[in-house]
Parts: sequence; structure tokens; C-alpha cells
Amino acid sequence: MNYFGKTVWITGAASGIGEALAYEYSKKEAHVILSDRDEKKLKEVVGNCGKLGGKAFFAPFDLESPEEIKKVTAEVLKEFPKIDILISNGGISQRSYAIETPIAIDRRIMEINFFGAISLTRELLPSLVAEGGGNIVVTSSMAGKFGFPLRSAYAASKHALQGFYESLRAELYDKNVKVTLVSPGRIRTAISLNAIDKDGKKHGVLDQGQSKGMPVDKCARKIVRAVRRNKKELWVGGTEILMIYIRLYIPSLFHFLARRIKPT
Repeated sequence: MNYFGKTVWITGAASGIGEALAYEYSKKEAHVILSDRDEKKLKEVVGNCGKLGGKAFFAPFDLESPEEIKKVTAEVLKEFPKIDILISNGGISQRSYAIETPIAIDRRIMEINFFGAISLTRELLPSLVAEGGGNIVVTSSMAGKFGFPLRSAYAASKHALQGFYESLRAELYDKNVKVTLVSPGRIRTAISLNAIDKDGKKHGVLDQGQSKGMPVDKCARKIVRAVRRNKKELWVGGTEILMIYIRLYIPSLFHFLARRIKPT
């Protein structure tokens, strides 16, 4: 499907799934608005998108800053009154045990992953409704389906996203605002490298499972296809996705496995 003339706004676009999605939509000739707090890398991605057939626009901000979110949204809407697809992908992961993690770290993860995402959505919603609808795509996680060691606050933030956006989908059904929740498993990105520890420092280690995960461009193509088909939910990854089914149907086995699977 060609997206010529369509506008796609992607957060967390400087790397990983967000970067791959920027390239996929650029190949389909969409206008892509790219946001991230890493301005240097984001400029590189904008330049790469310009070589693929689409038009890319630079809109950096920090998900921890409600003021920046409000300001940048107003600027974007002046240039692009109709946003066809918002992909709320920006976020941060965690690698620390709950018992040793200060509440300030929990709050920071919630601020970025949950409040940052819903703040942007709230700023954009009046425009989406006024322009006749659109698609909201939210990157959750398998950790949004169940808890897992070293990810207590991360899992909590993703559970919160699931609840908020499922509620939003029901509320805006008659406004033609569609919501797709994406729960990636092990995708070959730097998410574990950039995860924060109990001190708020970068974990700096690539998880073994992550290094063998699904290629990020393949993941992006699956997300694009799911949005085009208006899927309400997408679980994307390898055999680790089976853990969602095991949690649902054989919980005793799930709890046994969750205690034994290496979490990094």
C-alpha cells in the first residue's frame, strides 16, 4: 500500500523499532514526523528517510517533559493539521530488582513510558477527532501481559498502557479513532543496552535473547501490515510469544518458567 500524502508521526524514532518504522513508511512515500530526545541520531534518520522516497520532518522532544510535548504538538499541528497515524513508540526499559530500586526510578520509568505516551495522545486527540479520525499505534511489550524479573516498573508501565489504550479504543469507536497495541517479544534492538539500572545508569549489556531476536526491519513490516489491517493487537517476535498463551492457559507452567528463564 502506498501512503503518498499520508502523515505518520513516530516517537522513539532515533533507533530500534521506531527507526525501522520510519524507513518502512518512507519507502511507501509517507510524510514522516520523527521525534526522539537524541537529536543527533534523529537527524541521521531524517536524512536517511529523505533518500527512500518520503519526506521526513525533525520534531525532537523529551517524553519526560510535558511542556515540550505540548509545545512540539502545537508546532506539528500548525504544519500538519491532519495526522493519519501516530506511533507512540518511545520509551525506556529496566534491569534491576524491585527490592533494590528506589521509587524515583519507578516514577521515571512511568513518566517516560506511560505519562509521556498518554500526554502526547491527549494533545493530539482533539485534532484527530476534528479531522475525522486516524490510527494510534502503541508499542507495549510482552511485559505488558505479565510480570518478569528485573522489569517491575517497566512491566507496570506497559500494563498501564494496555489499560489506557484499550479504554480509549472503546471510548472513541464512533469517532473513527482506531487503536493498535503492539506487544514485541525479543526484537534485535538496543533496548537492553539503554535500559536503566537501580541507579538510573545505562545497563550497557545486550541481552542474550535480544541478540538472537527477530530482525527489527521484519518487526516493522509486521507492524505496518497490522495497522493497515486495523488489527486491535499484535504480538510480534519468536517462540517467546508462546509465553503469553502459556500464561493464559497453563498458569502453573508459566510461573515455573518465569522463575527459570534467564532475564538478561
